[in-house]
Amino acid sequence: MALFTLRSLKKDFGIKEILKDASFSLDEGDKVGLIGTNGSGKSTLLKMIAGLETSDSGELWVNSSAKIIYLPQQPDLNEELTVLEQVFADSGEQMALVKEYEEISDKLSHGHGDQERLLDRLSIVSERMDITGAWDLETTAKIVLTKLGIEDLEAKIGSLSGGYRKRIAIASALLSAPDVLLMDEPTNHLDALSVEWLQSYLNRYRGALLLITHDRYFLDKVTNRIIEIDRGDLYTYSGNYSYYLEKKAEAEESALSTQRKHAGLLRRELEWLKKGPKARSTKQKARIDRAHALQATEFKQANAKVDITTTGRRIGKKVVELDRVGKSYSDRTLIKDFSYNFTPEDRIGIIGSNGAGKSTLMNIITGRLQPDEGTVEIGTTIHFGYFDQHSDDLAEHGNQRVIDYLKDVSELVKTADGSVITASQMLERFLFPPNQQYAPINKLSGGEKRRLFLLKVLMAAPNVLILDEPTNDLDVQTLAVLEEYLEDFNGCVIVVSHDRYFLDRTVEMVFSFEAAGEVRLYPGNYSIYLEYKKDESEKEANDIKEQSNKSSKEQKSNSSVPMPPEAPKTVTKKPSQLSYKEKREYEELEAKIPKLEEEKTQLEKKLYHNPPSGHVEIQKLSARLSELTEAIDKSTERWLELAECI
Repeated sequence: MALFTLRSLKKDFGIKEILKDASFSLDEGDKVGLIGTNGSGKSTLLKMIAGLETSDSGELWVNSSAKIIYLPQQPDLNEELTVLEQVFADSGEQMALVKEYEEISDKLSHGHGDQERLLDRLSIVSERMDITGAWDLETTAKIVLTKLGIEDLEAKIGSLSGGYRKRIAIASALLSAPDVLLMDEPTNHLDALSVEWLQSYLNRYRGALLLITHDRYFLDKVTNRIIEIDRGDLYTYSGNYSYYLEKKAEAEESALSTQRKHAGLLRRELEWLKKGPKARSTKQKARIDRAHALQATEFKQANAKVDITTTGRRIGKKVVELDRVGKSYSDRTLIKDFSYNFTPEDRIGIIGSNGAGKSTLMNIITGRLQPDEGTVEIGTTIHFGYFDQHSDDLAEHGNQRVIDYLKDVSELVKTADGSVITASQMLERFLFPPNQQYAPINKLSGGEKRRLFLLKVLMAAPNVLILDEPTNDLDVQTLAVLEEYLEDFNGCVIVVSHDRYFLDRTVEMVFSFEAAGEVRLYPGNYSIYLEYKKDESEKEANDIKEQSNKSSKEQKSNSSVPMPPEAPKTVTKKPSQLSYKEKREYEELEAKIPKLEEEKTQLEKKLYHNPPSGHVEIQKLSARLSELTEAIDKSTERWLELAECI
C-alpha cells in the first residue's frame, strides 16, 4: 500500500531548479536512501513531504491514515522540558501516566503527602499503565536513550548541546512508532557505537523509511532502494548503496557508449551532407532530415563532480612533536601523559565518545590551546589547514558573497598541474555555477556551506590538514573525491570522525580516547582497530574464565570435605553410562535450572512491568537478564547431554 505519492512535482528557487518533474511512491516496508550533491534538493524534498515546504506545481498525495514523523538536521525542541518529557511529548495518555507514576513514586519515597491515598492512586495508575502499554514505552525509552548515549534523563533540553538534542530527537522519533520516518542526516553527531545501534534498530524497524545520510556503510546496511537527485531529475535504483554504485557505473558506461555511437553516426551523416546530396528522392530527403535530427539531439552529461586540484607546499621532516602532554578541566582529565611525533606521511584517525577530548587535542596540536603539562613543538615549515566541524568562519561571513569570501584568500589559484586559474573558475570546479557565486553565503544549503569552507581551507595550500568531522553535511560524491585527494596529499593528515567508511579509506593509524584521559594507538584503519578491540575483549573474557576455573579448583583442593569417589568401573558398564561425578552434575542441574528460570521470570516482571527510575539500575537488570538467559541455555544443553546417557 502506498503511504505517499509524488506526481510531476516541481520546485525552483530562482538561482537553481531543484525539482523538474519528480515522481515516486513510498510503500509499506520501503527503506529508501536519498542521495545527491549538496544543494541538489534532498532536504527540500523531505520538507515538502512533511508539509513544511510547498511545491511550485505537481501533486503530493499522502495517505490520511499514515503517521509521518520528520527528523530535521537541526531539530526544534522545547527547552523547558526534561529529556524524558521531550521523548514522550507525542505519546499522549501514556506520557501522562508515566509522569504521574514518577511523581507519586517520588512523593512516596520521600514520605510526602497522604501515603495511603497515594498508594491507592499508584495502584490505579499502574493498572492503567498495564492496559495502555505505558510500562513498555517507558522501559523502551530508557533503553533507547541509553543506547544513544543519553544518561541524565532529568536534564533540561535547554542545558544540552546540539549533538545531544539531535540524539533526543532521534529517540523521540523512533518511540513515536510512525508509519513513515523521514530522517535528514541522522548519523551526524553520533559516535560509532550509537551509529551501529541505530543501524541495527532501523533494520528491524517495521515502518517505511526515507533518509538522507553521508554514511555509506549505513546506507548499505539499512536501505533497499536508492533515489538519486541529479540536476532536478530523480533516478531510482532497486537495491542498497552497493547495488546503486554498480548500476550507476553501468548506466554511465551505457550512456557513454550511446553517445559514442551517436557521434559516429552523426559524423558519417555530416560527411554525406558535405557532398551536397540533392533531395530529389523521398529516401534522400529522409536521410537529410535524420542528419538534422542527429545534430539537434542533446545528451545529459554525467553528473558533475567536485574537482579538487589545489596545490600543496613543501613540508620539512619536523611536523609536530608532543611530549607528555596533559589537559584537564576542573576535576576531569581529558588527555593524560600523551606523547607522539607526527611525520609528513602520517594518516591519523582520532576516535572517541563525544566530549572525550578529540577537539581539545586538535587545538593543542595547532597551538590554539596550551596544555596544562608537557610540551608541543611545531616545525618551522608547517602550515595548518583546519576544517573544523562547526565551520565557525562561515558564520562570521554569512552576508558576504561567495566569490568575495574566496577572494579574501586569493584571486588566483595554482592547481596541482601547475596552471593558474581564477577564484571563480575554482568555484566552478567545486560545483558553484556563476549565478550562485554572487549569492550571499547564508543563501547556501548546509552542505554547500561546508563544501565552500573546505575549498577555502584547501586554497590556503596547507601541508598539515586537520579534518574535524568532515563527513557532516558533505554529500557522498564529494566525500569520494576528497578520499582520492587525501591519498595523494603531500603532507600529514589528521581526521577526527565517526564515519567508519571514511576512516577505512583514509587513515593508517587510529588514536583512541580511552578512560581517564588515556590515548591509545592502534595501527591500521578503523576496521582493523575493531578487530584489535574484539581480540582484546575475547582475551579478557578468557582470562576471567581461566581465573574463575583456577579459583574453583583451588577451592576444591583446599576443601576439608573429601570429594566422593567415582563409581567403580566394571566390565559390564556401557561406554555411555554416567560417572558418579556426572550423576551429581545431572542432579544439580535439575535443581539449578528451575531456580534460574524463576529468577529470570521475576526479573522480566520487574524490568517490563515495574522498572526502576534510574537508567543505571535498568542497565544492571538488563545485563543480569542476559546472563540468566545464557546460563539457562548452557545448563539446559548440558542437562540434555547427560540425560541421553541415562
